[in-house]
Amino acid sequence: MGLAALHFWVPSGGAGSSICLFRRTTGIPCPGCGLTRAFAHLAKGQWREAAADHPFSFVLATEAGIGWLYCGQALLRGRTVRTPRQEVVNPVVLGQVLALLFFWFGRLATGTLPW
Repeated sequence: MGLAALHFWVPSGGAGSSICLFRRTTGIPCPGCGLTRAFAHLAKGQWREAAADHPFSFVLATEAGIGWLYCGQALLRGRTVRTPRQEVVNPVVLGQVLALLFFWFGRLATGTLPW
């Protein structure tokens, strides 16, 4: 359902139309700014536009797809969906947050953030 909605949604740029509170108050895009627009571009098969809006969108979309397939397989087989142990999840989440910050600082320094 969400993928279909993103497929038909036409992203618009600019701080005025942003749902990001950080961007609305500071005028600077946050580390996650551009992800929704990038996911909309990915849903349409517009790879170049998705990369321009947020390069990390490919990683997050791939992880979401793998998670969706895993949950679907478990439900089809009548199994309960098991979540990973916390000692596995925490380093992964920390790594993703650090990668998002790395991308953000790099794009902020080079002036390539989607304004």
